[in-house]
Amino acid sequence: MKKSQVRKAKATVPEIAAPRLSDLAYDRILESLFERRVPVGAFISQSELSEIVSVPVAPLRDALRMLEAEGILTIHPRSGIQFVRPGLELTRSTYQFRAIVERSAIRVFAEEAGEDLMNSLEVRHSRLLRKLEKDGLTPDHIAEMDLLELDLHGQIIAALRNPLIDTAYRRMHNYLRLLRLERRVTPPMLIRTLKEHLEILEACSSRNADAAEKALQAHFQAAINRNLGLA
Repeated sequence: MKKSQVRKAKATVPEIAAPRLSDLAYDRILESLFERRVPVGAFISQSELSEIVSVPVAPLRDALRMLEAEGILTIHPRSGIQFVRPGLELTRSTYQFRAIVERSAIRVFAEEAGEDLMNSLEVRHSRLLRKLEKDGLTPDHIAEMDLLELDLHGQIIAALRNPLIDTAYRRMHNYLRLLRLERRVTPPMLIRTLKEHLEILEACSSRNADAAEKALQAHFQAAINRNLGLA
């Protein structure tokens, strides 16, 4: 191929847009919070946070405004940034939102979800349950549980096939991760959660939308109690 043809070919290759620094800052701020590099409820200056996430202050400010609008933090002009500390109100609001959306979604999921998908979720839950009962709690088990939680509830929400709800639910998931930062994870807690998930999946597998919704509501009430230290 001639050099001119090579140059022309290169010119026609579409460039992949690099992520904006403000988007990168947004992701890194959340990452630093969920990885506990920034403590829950911390009060911190913009310059300190800029150093932690390795993003300049200007794009950091854009990300902070987005996170303030989402309720993750509060910006105090000429003072600093206050990250939200999970409590009763955030717990109540988060699970109220989940219940409103997922009660509709679980009925669709129970009636329309593919059997292969439900069987796969049941197998993965049962396998982790056996591991916990046999080996106790390990970091790998916690990571696997987090992935199962995300997959199950994500598939339930996806059943609605509504991109607006998908976006809102992804943001809500940030609140859920915040709530879990101050929760002590124990084997009995994960075992109860897995069994609640399996009850939901069992109802869905039998195509019983009423039973699936009832099992989901029971799961959410138990989860609220766990987050508040009542169970």
